[in-house]
Amino acid sequence: MTAPKIKQAYPCLWFNGQARTAAEFYCSVFPESRIISHSGPVVHFELSGQPFMTLDANDQYRHSPAISFVLECPDQNAIDAYWNGLLAEGGKEAMCGWLTDRFGVSWQVIPEKLGQWLSDPQSGGRATQAMLQMRKLDIETLQNA
Repeated sequence: MTAPKIKQAYPCLWFNGQARTAAEFYCSVFPESRIISHSGPVVHFELSGQPFMTLDANDQYRHSPAISFVLECPDQNAIDAYWNGLLAEGGKEAMCGWLTDRFGVSWQVIPEKLGQWLSDPQSGGRATQAMLQMRKLDIETLQNA
């Protein structure tokens, strides 16, 4: 049996009393973003046109790097802007372009050509080794590997 087509799929992020604060923070980092509605414990918002939802519930569940959002950035300026924006007010850097924002949500801030560079038969190994040494990814270093 084939399931019927759905209108859309989007993430719901679970928070303990910070759903509106988190949505406002994310909207401040991403251009062309906005809060759509806030009703009770639910906030619907868009990040650069992509729908999201936050939910205020309790502290039963925590965010984990097992789920992350990948931001494919066109250039180093975009990497720098998202990296710095998402780390603001208490985020934590991790290796290989990963970070955790102040709410515990994991993000991968990467160049849009990263997959191409890592899978190149000639230079992929060097690009991988270069990436493994970085926290915030540096496009020039990866391109030159």
